[in-house]
Amino acid sequence: MSHSPEKKQWNKDYYGGALLVIVGASAAYAANSYNLGTLAHMGPGYFPFAIGVLIAICGILLAATSKKKPAGGEAALVGHNHDIPDFRGAFCIILGTVLFYFAGEYFGLLPATFCIVFVSALGDRSNSVFQALILTAGMMIVSVVIFWWALQVQMPLVKWGI
Repeated sequence: MSHSPEKKQWNKDYYGGALLVIVGASAAYAANSYNLGTLAHMGPGYFPFAIGVLIAICGILLAATSKKKPAGGEAALVGHNHDIPDFRGAFCIILGTVLFYFAGEYFGLLPATFCIVFVSALGDRSNSVFQALILTAGMMIVSVVIFWWALQVQMPLVKWGI
């Protein structure tokens, strides 16, 4: 009774989607302990409830589409052809988030948006610096329109120091 030497493949998208469903449903459940309010008069639990539901929906969609595998049977590894984990993406996202905090605190919304989008975009090996700059410019425009103009977030566009 010999077993084939084939290694069992874990479908990471399926389990990641399941984790998102659990986290999103938990957040929505926890938000129910606060007053949800209405769309016109949102209570303190409305936003966490909505985010929890959206996260759970994303998890369901991710798990539902996880059965599709790319041609060749293995996931595409762009610029990463060995078994050692590629920490570049995680490092860039964490660094971008830290830079966003400090740039937002001391320099304003536009520099903070530049930091988080540009540095995080460089975490993807398939992005060039030019592509990251184009994405960053677009997101800076979106952040001004949505957060500064429409939502009137109390954060200056550009400032210097404290």
